[in-house]
Amino acid sequence: MANKLNPKVVAFSLAVVSAILSLVCALLLVLAPEVSLRFFGSIFHGIDMTKIAASVTVSGVLTGLVAIVIVAFVVGWLFAVTYNYFSTKTK
Repeated sequence: MANKLNPKVVAFSLAVVSAILSLVCALLLVLAPEVSLRFFGSIFHGIDMTKIAASVTVSGVLTGLVAIVIVAFVVGWLFAVTYNYFSTKTK
């Protein structure tokens, strides 16, 4: 029998990790905006993030935090359910 993932545990775990990463990202943008924008631009294959970057605001950070937690929770839950489905179908 394959190991099953608990969808709630995976969903909450991904939501918490995503929240932490979002807060770290906001902090980096406040402390070192140019270096951070170059770094994140390199992740996105050279997109010039300085052309689209907005100022970091408390309301923007909180709105982004809520959005990323909701999306991560849904993705984590869906991943675990999908994993469990395929783990029982393939042997």
